[in-house]
Amino acid sequence: MGDFKQLRVWKEAEDLVEMTYEATRKFPHEERYGLVTQMRRAACSVCANIAEGCGRLGDRELARFVRIAAGSATELESLELPGKSRRVQKRLYRLNQFLGRRLASKTHDP
Repeated sequence: MGDFKQLRVWKEAEDLVEMTYEATRKFPHEERYGLVTQMRRAACSVCANIAEGCGRLGDRELARFVRIAAGSATELESLELPGKSRRVQKRLYRLNQFLGRRLASKTHDP
């Protein structure tokens, strides 16, 4: 797929990480090792899985990591940040659809 840093979805996922860290700074201290940690890990997981998928060989592997990233974005949405995480999920879904079409066209070529 190329350089993950050029993907719009990765850039939005990076924004999601920043938003998550900013939002969780305001959480109560007793949530520091609970909800705060869970949210930050989920946000970072979105970026990391997109990057890892781009580093793998082929669209099939990338699609698998895109689905994992979408799961982490959904987790984050369920925890506290529905707006931005939902937009990232939609982009990941569209990327996964694109990859699926590309894979299907490769298997149908003579």
